[in-house]
Amino acid sequence: MQTTTILFILLAFLLSLSIAYYQYFYASKDTGSRKIFLSSLRTLSVFLLLLLLINPAVRKTVIENTKPVMAVLIDDSASTSFFKEEEKVASILQELEADVQLNAKFEMAYFTFGKEVKVKDSLTFDAPVTAISKGITAINKLYKNKKGAIVLLSDGNQTTGNDYEFVSSKMPIATIVLGDTVNYRDLRIRQLNVNKYSYLNHQFPVEVHLFYEGSVPISTEFRIEKKGKAIFKQRIRFSASEKSKIIRTQLTSTSEGINFYKASIEAFGVEKNTKNNTKDFSVEVIDEQTKIALVSSVLHPDLGALKRSIERNKQRKVDVFYINNIDIQLNDYQLLIMYQPNNKFNDLLKKVRAVKSNYLVISGANTDWGFLNKQQLGFTKKAIDQTESYSANYQSSFQPFLQKDIGFNNFPPLKDQFGEVFLSKENHVLLQQRVFGIASEQPLLATFEQNDQKSAVILGEGIWKWRAANFIQSNSFQDFDEFTGNLIQYLVSNSNRKQLEVGVEGLYLSNAPIRISAFYTDKNYQFDPRASLLLSVTNTITKEQRKFPFSLALNSFQVVVEGLSPGSYTYTVSVAGHKSVRSGVFLTSEARIEEQFTNANTTKLNRLANSTGGKLYYPIEISGLIEDFVGNADYTTLQKSTLKNQALIDWKWMLFLILILLAIEWFTRKYYGKI
Repeated sequence: MQTTTILFILLAFLLSLSIAYYQYFYASKDTGSRKIFLSSLRTLSVFLLLLLLINPAVRKTVIENTKPVMAVLIDDSASTSFFKEEEKVASILQELEADVQLNAKFEMAYFTFGKEVKVKDSLTFDAPVTAISKGITAINKLYKNKKGAIVLLSDGNQTTGNDYEFVSSKMPIATIVLGDTVNYRDLRIRQLNVNKYSYLNHQFPVEVHLFYEGSVPISTEFRIEKKGKAIFKQRIRFSASEKSKIIRTQLTSTSEGINFYKASIEAFGVEKNTKNNTKDFSVEVIDEQTKIALVSSVLHPDLGALKRSIERNKQRKVDVFYINNIDIQLNDYQLLIMYQPNNKFNDLLKKVRAVKSNYLVISGANTDWGFLNKQQLGFTKKAIDQTESYSANYQSSFQPFLQKDIGFNNFPPLKDQFGEVFLSKENHVLLQQRVFGIASEQPLLATFEQNDQKSAVILGEGIWKWRAANFIQSNSFQDFDEFTGNLIQYLVSNSNRKQLEVGVEGLYLSNAPIRISAFYTDKNYQFDPRASLLLSVTNTITKEQRKFPFSLALNSFQVVVEGLSPGSYTYTVSVAGHKSVRSGVFLTSEARIEEQFTNANTTKLNRLANSTGGKLYYPIEISGLIEDFVGNADYTTLQKSTLKNQALIDWKWMLFLILILLAIEWFTRKYYGKI
């Protein structure tokens, strides 16, 4: 205890003694022995109260022993059960848990990994993917300030994530090989690339990567089937020098909707694993033919940028006209784009009102706002003869169609005449104006919908700079072209907005969770979180039906479906108390990514162990692994001494005692009439 604390305690005792003396001896005329009793109570209660405030403490040295950590990472994916290694894993874990010396030397920690890393509870060996790199990274983060080692039980076949061979690890990794280590001859479809969408009566490309593991020359046949009928065949030869082939072909979209296909390579007689010889895929065929008229009053780079961007969708064609010499048949076009309109657009706008064509207006420095303001298009502007630059401010609450933020806020500003904008029709604003970095509530891009007519306005010229900026940012025009595609798709569609939208893929893996999302709005097209949505799934062959309720997740509804056997299913999403219903079909494939390998990747596991300072072991060498770690002098228990301050008093008991003393004093004074 410090000298200062002792002096404070002494002063506290003297002060409490002085207070009691003053109250019961100096200022009191009472005589008798009871004042000695009362003064003693007062002295003790005040002293204890002051002692509680001083809170004396002593310094104590605490010695902590820290063991090195041994983190055991267990592959809980379906590949372990595919290789029938469940009993072997249980035996290895039992041996590690039972060894007294190993558990005395190390702090043992057990984790499982598949798609995610978890503390070991029970082993199911049903994870649909293997993420070895994620497991190694997670352990290193968890024990970044501790010394230890990682013991990895896996077949070494990773199916998702970064290449684990190049993941940095400060902890040595001892790898235990699971699975068959014998090399078998095997054919497999390594990768299949296909576009998600195609258009009716158009061809779409299919690219398939085939791989042969073996040295004996073989000849086999690759085919693509639709509804059990072969639509493409090709004979292929493999040998020790030609182990991979890339097949490229063009298939024709003949029916609208989701079309299912199966790619397969014929197995040879002694092939052990044939599950990796087939791969299902789907393509959604859209019947969409769109012609767009782009009418301008000036020559501008925006015209070329818009035409190239819109025509990236091969089903859309843009015809460019100049207002000085045109006679447009609006019935031939699904959308009219008016670029910087002036009074020469008067006849064209009369036709637009007559046939109720959908249109997009783009203004700029040469726009005649006096003319536009008289047309009752849903927007007006008090423009002056001066231009201003307006940057974009993205609005995530935009409802008419789904548009992600592609970096609008970082795009170059658009130029338009200066003035305040007024919107007179029901509208939705995707982009607002920013001037000199300050956001305003003035629109930069807004959409309108009245009866069966849709329209939009972009208040500024220079949109070609946005396309160029997008290319500089991502080395691609894709995000900008998707943005214009979404806007055009909204404007050319004459169908009313649907209150219920459902996000369903055409093809799922049967052993993976199926995630389906839904978006439901009220009659004002605002997201309605009060709705109760139900998913009904029916197997088209067995007619077995299952129902799943949706749960609310932020601004959408989500449901996860598990346990569906391979096959074709119809689905229906309904809203309780409403007539909104969406239905369709999807396919669950029996392809299992974890069953595409024929043997363990011993070579890669060995390289991982060597690069981190560890060693590779086989399941029969577990006793050797234990001996190596127990006898390794690098793993020792560390002693750490810490100097801590320990309080001498328990404030709860001290406070209770003070209350007791004060209560006794009060009752005594009350009894003798001194209060």
